[in-house]
Amino acid sequence: MGRDKGDKKSYELKTPKGTKDWDGKDMVIRDQIFSKITEVFKRHGAVTIDTPVFELKEILAGKYGEDSKLIYDLADQGGELCSLRYDLTVPFARWLAMNSSIQSIKRYHIAKVYRRDQPAMTKGRMREFYQCDFDIAGVYDPMLPDAEIIRITCEIFEALEWSGRYTIKINHRKILDGLFEVCGVPTEKLRPISSAVDKLDKSPWSEVRREMTEEKGLDPEVADRIGEYVVLSGGKDLLERSQKDEKLSARGLLERLQKDEKLSANASAKAGLDDMDLLFTYLETFEVLDRISFDLSLARGLDYYTGVIYEVITEGSRPQTSEEEDRSNDPSVGVGSVAAGGRYDGLVSMFSGKKDNLPCVGISFGVDRIFSITKQRRAADTSAAPIRLNEVDVFVMAFGSGLLTQRMQVAKRLWDAGIKAEFSWKAKPKLPQQFKAAEVNGVPWSVILGEDELAKGQCKIKQNGLSEDHPEKNGVLVEMKDLEAELFKRLGRKELGSLPESGVLLDGAKNGMNGLSLEEAAREAPKTG
Repeated sequence: MGRDKGDKKSYELKTPKGTKDWDGKDMVIRDQIFSKITEVFKRHGAVTIDTPVFELKEILAGKYGEDSKLIYDLADQGGELCSLRYDLTVPFARWLAMNSSIQSIKRYHIAKVYRRDQPAMTKGRMREFYQCDFDIAGVYDPMLPDAEIIRITCEIFEALEWSGRYTIKINHRKILDGLFEVCGVPTEKLRPISSAVDKLDKSPWSEVRREMTEEKGLDPEVADRIGEYVVLSGGKDLLERSQKDEKLSARGLLERLQKDEKLSANASAKAGLDDMDLLFTYLETFEVLDRISFDLSLARGLDYYTGVIYEVITEGSRPQTSEEEDRSNDPSVGVGSVAAGGRYDGLVSMFSGKKDNLPCVGISFGVDRIFSITKQRRAADTSAAPIRLNEVDVFVMAFGSGLLTQRMQVAKRLWDAGIKAEFSWKAKPKLPQQFKAAEVNGVPWSVILGEDELAKGQCKIKQNGLSEDHPEKNGVLVEMKDLEAELFKRLGRKELGSLPESGVLLDGAKNGMNGLSLEEAAREAPKTG
């Protein structure tokens, strides 16, 4: 750490434990994940909000059950005790309580959260990490928003090209509470026992039973009754678990539980089973029921959940067992769930103090865990396209004397047209160096200027990376006045004058396409200001 050396100090330069710098190809992969997730969120009509990175300590206190010990508390600064946000859900509920005029909203939020957990950096378990949340708040007919959340989740993992490689585990807090009551769990132990059951994805039943009985004081006979239920699952099972019963469908398990006289006689369990019956009907309509595993071991440890709960797992979610080949250093193994959420109908009223609840349901995607698996899969896929560090479409280069001004003019024309372009920042760069710069960044096209071609009002367009025997290996001549149109065609733009992302096509670009010279375009452009 810091050591005195006269008036100076030397430091070990490092990021804090559980954090990392992002750059290069890692940033590209992560941004692609953000983009695909955001596209799905917007497709479903969501708007975005932002909240402070820290909240008043009492806002976060008591909302996370046993996980509250992972909250980062901040020192008193100016008379307010604050904590770094643990997730994006509680701040959203606080925001809704402060904006009581908003009675319905589809909202997404992409931001960093903080947890004082034991990190495993390569597996995406960090102390500072991104979450991408989608939530629906408002009073609607039962299970419709819940079904859309599941549909959104499937769309996102299909967009990430995880088809067939993920499962959405689903359960219902009311079913769990009813199950615990039927088995004889005292009311005051419902949440602690639920938290223990939630560890079944990481620990064997024997360890969970020991925690229930020895640490939490549950009667061993009650624990054994619970064990007969929590081994049950129905539907897709990406991570095969040993269980006493034959493999059931999600519907099959639901029907079996509905026939259980003890569960059906319990008001909480019956309400949860009715919800699941309706939800499965909607998921069949959305054609995503086949991605579901109805799993009674899923409990979700957070205290604020009140209804349907779910989490998304992949083949890398399960911790390695002793019988498996050693893959402890594989970043794609043991990352845990990659998304999770559920219904939390009472959270807003905890802040507002109003008796009328504002029901909410949502899901949070763990980008860093998704990134860790995506990167590992890319590394193993020899057919995957190389990762480009930028999105430049065209590199503008020149023969001979460098033609710096002319390269700058062409780059300006392309920028005005919404085409991503670069050129060398040397006045007289050598041609091989220019091609090397384009190659390093994976730029797909080059515009090549030469004095003889410019004198005839022409230039060359070249597709980079063509084989030596390709007829267009050395590029094709085009008229300078048609440069933008020719590039639009080669870049796959559907029509001439396609708008850039900003939605603005600058006047210089439009004039250039009409065949005017750069000087004429400058004279003809409308005056502003």
